[in-house]
Amino acid sequence: MSDPSLSSLSSSSGSEELFRCQIMMIYEYNKVLMKMGEWEEKEQEVTSSRRRSSKMRRIDKRKSRDHKLGEFSLNWDYFGANPVFKAIPFRRRFRMSEEIRFSEIHLDDRSIIPFDEFGFTTTGNLELNVSQITFSNPSPDLDFSQIGFFFSTRDSWIHVLQQIQDLEITCAINSDLVKVVYTFDKLRDEKSPKKFDILFQMTDANQYTLVFANCLPNVQVSMNMRSAMYNLDGKNGNRRDYLSAGKTVLPRVYFMFFMCYFVMGCVWVYVLYKKRLTVFTIHFFMLAVVILKALNLLCEAEDKSYIKRTGSAHGWDVLFYIFSFLKGVTLFTLIVLIGTGWSFLKPYLQDKEKKVLMMVIPLQVVANIAQVVIDESGPSAQDWITWKHVFLLVDVVCCCAVLFPIVWSIKNLREAARTDGKAAVNLMKLTLFRQYYVVVICFIYFTRVVVYALETITSYRYMWTSVVAGELATLAFYMFTGYKFRPEMRNPYFVIDDDEEEAAAEALKLEDEFEL
Repeated sequence: MSDPSLSSLSSSSGSEELFRCQIMMIYEYNKVLMKMGEWEEKEQEVTSSRRRSSKMRRIDKRKSRDHKLGEFSLNWDYFGANPVFKAIPFRRRFRMSEEIRFSEIHLDDRSIIPFDEFGFTTTGNLELNVSQITFSNPSPDLDFSQIGFFFSTRDSWIHVLQQIQDLEITCAINSDLVKVVYTFDKLRDEKSPKKFDILFQMTDANQYTLVFANCLPNVQVSMNMRSAMYNLDGKNGNRRDYLSAGKTVLPRVYFMFFMCYFVMGCVWVYVLYKKRLTVFTIHFFMLAVVILKALNLLCEAEDKSYIKRTGSAHGWDVLFYIFSFLKGVTLFTLIVLIGTGWSFLKPYLQDKEKKVLMMVIPLQVVANIAQVVIDESGPSAQDWITWKHVFLLVDVVCCCAVLFPIVWSIKNLREAARTDGKAAVNLMKLTLFRQYYVVVICFIYFTRVVVYALETITSYRYMWTSVVAGELATLAFYMFTGYKFRPEMRNPYFVIDDDEEEAAAEALKLEDEFEL
């Protein structure tokens, strides 16, 4: 629910190895499809299609269906198999709460449908309630054991693909590396053949993804499902914790950072009061950004707290989305306004600066719409990957756009230093904007890339560390911005003696060699 961030990519050899594994998943599955195609051509030259084994017919049909859908691995972006999104680790952290999920599948023929990922302890449980099950082809001759739900880890999935390549299995649910939850051939034993309820106990602690597999060609499935994953906690082991292992401390983490921003806001109000003679409009805007960030964290803390105890956000997710949108818009707007020098350097915006604002604000609207769709629909939605790509593209564009005003201000200050005779003043301004330019780049890189690397290489039991790292980086950025652009009684743009002016003029001569 808040901004993401983290530690050094240079030390993340484990992250690079995992990236290679994720890309290899796509590569290996493509090899499977190519080998299947070669086998088919050779088989047609030797024998007629009527002599094919039923096993190979299922493989061919499934291969045809997967081609038509755009390859089954590409549909499983939640397992890190999407090469476009995962190859560029540039993203914000999504809400992706572990609340009770209600999903509706309608006439879906995808061979793999991933649902939520959850970190289980040895006391983990899954409550799965599926109703209104219908098939486009309900023939009793079909092998419905090829349809069902199972759990798989990311590491296991790589080996499952290898088994498919080696023709050891024809369906992922048949692998001995996955934990089968329920297969639809058992529906015949149910009181109602259109629904079932199951409580699955997880005794092996790990992070698993709940997956639905349909390996019957030309069979579309419709159903309504409710899934609730939780770990039992407490002295008697009877208290449910709906937050994934490694995220159970997040309510306290978010509340702690809320208190930090609350204190920061109080300090900023005190500074504005003490220096009220030199306060500009931009300083009140900075206060608004801090307040919205604090409210966003408070809503996220309450959201996680309710989900942890009840499995539902009880409306706090709506407040989170509202404040997340307002915080995102105001933060990017603030960076643009500071970069232009608005209010404290000049009382107006140039046309090109207004265009940047008019581009960033609508893009933030799109980004927050994408965030809501991604969080609420879950990875089982057919357009889930598309929305992730939209969010990625918009976030990249926004992060790049806010840098342009800072670059323009630096260039304008360098040009002014040559003409207005105020070398020392302009050198101070130039140094300040250069520092801010570097800090903004570091903030974007850390919260979008480094945090993702930490999240990737960290054990699922310590996923909260990536949240802490991201929030610490964001807090540091807010503090730096407030300190560097605070209202000052003795503005550094004021009295400069002749010696300082001459030294600054010499320094500015060297500035011509500086390039952004």
